[in-house]
Amino acid sequence: MKKHIPNFVTCCNLFSGCVATAFAFAGDAKLALLCIIIGAVFDFFDGMTARLLRVSSPIGKELDSLADDITFGLAPSTILFSQLQVMAYPQFLEPLRPCLPFVAFVMAAFSALRLAKFNLDERQALGFIGLPTPANALFWGSLIVGLGDRLEVCPWAVVLVLAGIFVSSWLLVAEIPMFALKFKHWGWKGNEVKYIFLATCVPLLVVFGISSFAIIIAWYVILSAIVKPSSVQQ
Repeated sequence: MKKHIPNFVTCCNLFSGCVATAFAFAGDAKLALLCIIIGAVFDFFDGMTARLLRVSSPIGKELDSLADDITFGLAPSTILFSQLQVMAYPQFLEPLRPCLPFVAFVMAAFSALRLAKFNLDERQALGFIGLPTPANALFWGSLIVGLGDRLEVCPWAVVLVLAGIFVSSWLLVAEIPMFALKFKHWGWKGNEVKYIFLATCVPLLVVFGISSFAIIIAWYVILSAIVKPSSVQQ
């Protein structure tokens, strides 16, 4: 019985992603983001549950990747799809309005590729290579929830969003080492970057609210690029 518990938690992540996608198609980015965050919580606990119960299975690994692509790939892509449908377009892009929103799903495809690479890459035991899919989903979800109204009325914002989709899709599969918030011990030495990152997140959350997640993820990418984490096995 206990061997099925982690898979049940993973299915809760998958369910959250499906609900998030439904809300996103309905244009409710706030509830979609809430469901993505709930899915992220389940995603954190399925691995922890498997370790605590000392159970693992090949199906669990595959199910986890499927759930993550729905929650952190398809759902945020759908948020962007709905946002691109209601944004103001520059005059030269107006004829492309019916098809440009579908560009958002490029990110879902790259999320799937990133997850497949992660399953096969043994270098990512203690860190990441490329932007993790939950971080990418939180970036876009919080950005649209926090700035969606402003983005809608600025004609050139659509160009920035489209460019951002391709940049984040590249970051998902880029050979860029990024640190993970995994602690072997709680001491300062060896965890300096993690503690600095966590310490800077607190004031950002207080000042910027929901939009802070986008700033935090951008800061995470910049900090990873600066320190070039050595925890990733080369």
